Amino acid sequence: MFPDASPVEDLKREVEEFSWNVPEHFNFATDVVDRWAADRSKLALLIVDDAGHEQRLTFWDMQCRSNRVANVLQGLGLGQGDPVLVMLPRVAEWWDTMLALHRLGAIAMPGTTQLTPKDLKYRLTSSDAAAVVTDLENAPKIEAVVSECPTVKHLLVVGGAREGWVDLQAEAARASRYFAAVRTRSNDPALVYFTSGTTGFPKMVLHTHASYPFAHRTTGKFWLALRPTDLHCNLSDTGWGKAAWSSLYGPWHQGACLFVHAAKGKFNPVHTLELVSEYGVTSLCAPPTAYRLFVQENLKAFDLRNLRHCSSAGEPLNPEVVKAWQEGTGQLIYDGYGQTETVVCVANLPFMEIKPGSMGKPAPGFEVAVIGHDGAVLPPNQEGDIAIKVAPNRPAGLFAEYWHDPGATESRMLGDWYLTGDRAYQDEDGYLWFVGRADDVIISAGYRIGPFEVESALIEHPAVQEAAVVASPDPVRGEIVKAFVILAPGHAPSDALAHELQEFVKQTTAPYKYPREIEFTTELPKTISGKIRRVELRELERKRKLEASPA
Repeated sequence: MFPDASPVEDLKREVEEFSWNVPEHFNFATDVVDRWAADRSKLALLIVDDAGHEQRLTFWDMQCRSNRVANVLQGLGLGQGDPVLVMLPRVAEWWDTMLALHRLGAIAMPGTTQLTPKDLKYRLTSSDAAAVVTDLENAPKIEAVVSECPTVKHLLVVGGAREGWVDLQAEAARASRYFAAVRTRSNDPALVYFTSGTTGFPKMVLHTHASYPFAHRTTGKFWLALRPTDLHCNLSDTGWGKAAWSSLYGPWHQGACLFVHAAKGKFNPVHTLELVSEYGVTSLCAPPTAYRLFVQENLKAFDLRNLRHCSSAGEPLNPEVVKAWQEGTGQLIYDGYGQTETVVCVANLPFMEIKPGSMGKPAPGFEVAVIGHDGAVLPPNQEGDIAIKVAPNRPAGLFAEYWHDPGATESRMLGDWYLTGDRAYQDEDGYLWFVGRADDVIISAGYRIGPFEVESALIEHPAVQEAAVVASPDPVRGEIVKAFVILAPGHAPSDALAHELQEFVKQTTAPYKYPREIEFTTELPKTISGKIRRVELRELERKRKLEASPA
């Protein structure tokens, strides 16, 4: 399981010889973190806040801290199979809690701190959550809905004491640093992530100990190309699957130290580049949106000589950004593709020739193809569905199911293939080129946003009679959320009303989902059965933006 410091050229041989070899039992906390902790000086986590304060924690620290948290949780009666919502910002207690839940055999459910009370109520009730771990700032959101969530028995808060809550840090400080972890099987449930879809509310993506904690060893070793001596920076927030990819499992499989900027407020590309320079970050993982902002700066003004590997995922990466970044830093960007449902399954690897704009080739352990509606593999350069082969051998890095929704799980299967819901084509050399979503999910700055959720928020406003939400092309974010709105009688279009609707959505659902553009209209394109044809609106937006762009 544990890596050596093999040079990059050896990765090709390891890829060719790769097999999953999933053990019967696996627990990331005991089998990975605790083994690295044998060297009590080995740094695991370096957190820097906006004021420049540092927190340095070794793998030994992480072992002891997470054992203490596990003892607190077990003392409350929490144990194997209990779902626990974890909604924390970039603080060390997020890592403590995630590891502690693995030690317990409980089910961790990470959530972004941007979730609203309405979002939280849905997550807590649909999962039958037993407990919540959050911070003082977000505790009121839970308090607003917890009386309607009958399965939630325990509330734990980070950052200080609060009436009605267990002070996790205070209790952990009094707990033992020894804990007898549950011996979890690889196919035991470990994680649930909520992922947006085009119809209904988010689905629960269930991962076992094999499908994420174990299988992300390929993410860390082959795509991120990490080594035990690396200082790795990932810009994802803790509530997203990308944090599991690149801020937990992938890097720590490799023994790399995580560099975490505990920033508050909007992303600042200049300050981020300054930190990468000051701390000598060697590996950077960022969404295309961040790279688009980085290349607008004078990259030569920053000392980025320690950077040896850069990666990106979450949305398509523009070829011109790859070129500009290479010109400014001397580094290529290794694009990768995967989903909340998978580990990295398509990637540009360090020994490969990079074709800017391509997602790369199938990653080790995956058979990925572009298929047609009949499940047959399509010839080169023909657009179809991106699919992962699941029979006769299911890859370890694929989710177990959409929890509590067998119909949704079945809908993603076509013969021997799992349908990702994305469209692409594959060229003669085996490289995959992303075309777009097969459904209407919007990917904006790496966020997955279901149009149904935004439409549902909009129509709660008394001025809105009907709404349709689609992706609109954007040079920085890739796509933005655009809403077409039919107003209710007695209301007239205005800039003020558009702004009011935007603020209303921010308050009704997670703020990142709000429509950045609103267009008032008197009708929406529909099918004979009355369903909104979002595809027609989406194509209209693409055509408009193309015509408006400079020649």
